[in-house]
Amino acid sequence: MRFRFRPTLTWSLLILLGAAMFIPVPYVMKSPGPVFNTIGEIRDVELISISGTQTYPTEGELNMTTVSEFGGPQQGLDMFQAIWGWLSPDRTVVPRESVYPDDETEEEQTARNAMSFSTSQSYAIAAAMGYLDQPVTEKLVITSVGVDTPAQDKLRAGDEILAVNGVLMKTPQQVVDVVRSNPVGTALTFSLVRADTKLDVVVTSSTREDDLLTEQDEAKIPYIGIGIDISYSADYEIEFGVTGVGGPSAGTMFAIAIIDKLTEEDLVKGRNIAGTGTITPSGKVGPIGGIEEKLIGASREGATIFLAPSLNCPDIRHTPKGLRVVPVDNLSEALAALRATDPETLPMCG
Repeated sequence: MRFRFRPTLTWSLLILLGAAMFIPVPYVMKSPGPVFNTIGEIRDVELISISGTQTYPTEGELNMTTVSEFGGPQQGLDMFQAIWGWLSPDRTVVPRESVYPDDETEEEQTARNAMSFSTSQSYAIAAAMGYLDQPVTEKLVITSVGVDTPAQDKLRAGDEILAVNGVLMKTPQQVVDVVRSNPVGTALTFSLVRADTKLDVVVTSSTREDDLLTEQDEAKIPYIGIGIDISYSADYEIEFGVTGVGGPSAGTMFAIAIIDKLTEEDLVKGRNIAGTGTITPSGKVGPIGGIEEKLIGASREGATIFLAPSLNCPDIRHTPKGLRVVPVDNLSEALAALRATDPETLPMCG
């Protein structure tokens, strides 16, 4: 007896449905990422090492928390993965445009995250030194160089700006003012320090339409296409050993860890404490993304206290059992929470 397979409408629909499950969709899936003990080691390397001054031993865990993301600018989720994320209690699926700018490439996104992570370290040093009433050295540095801009292939992220056209520069706004006060097409001489070497680099300004002005009068402004910020350093060496992590959200935990290492007081007291939050040079704690994923990640690693930016409290719908989420607005409040003799007296989000 011979059998002949004949596709039916049902089989065709099933095949089409199966194929549709692997069609890319414009979403990003977030899940709890790894935690890193800021007063501990990673593969026998101190996460934060301090040399050239007195330091003190630390005990316990002071964990910075992270979020893992799947579905970047060039690798969106497929329908099957998105559905899996929507159904999973410890994952969140959000529109890609809420995480990545539409015109940003994966390389640009990686560079942006790396630079914001480096900036968070610099700000943490400034905040810690400010709390300890110790001096810092300020440098004006280039944080990013735009693609297809006048500065591309001439200036580099990490360059220290000393002067422009012979005028000493101290703030980012001074650089902006010099660029915009000269006509479009002006050759601007940047005096820099790059890899401990002083050099002059000439960049000729170009034009771009300013989104805020173009609609009114089609104004064009001169620009060179760089991001600038102030970098802070202590009078001794503070180095960070964590790699492969991006974004600014570890700033608060970095600042606390630096203070814990530089003071005889034992802040952590052998406990498992986690947290998150951006930090400003003055010590203000700012909100971050992925707060619920970070709570889950911290809880899985045994944390009992979680320091969270106060502005993130409304974003918390569920707190893992056994984890006390303490809202903080600044570095002083975070340190006061660690010094509390009875954690049950600490305020909680929610």
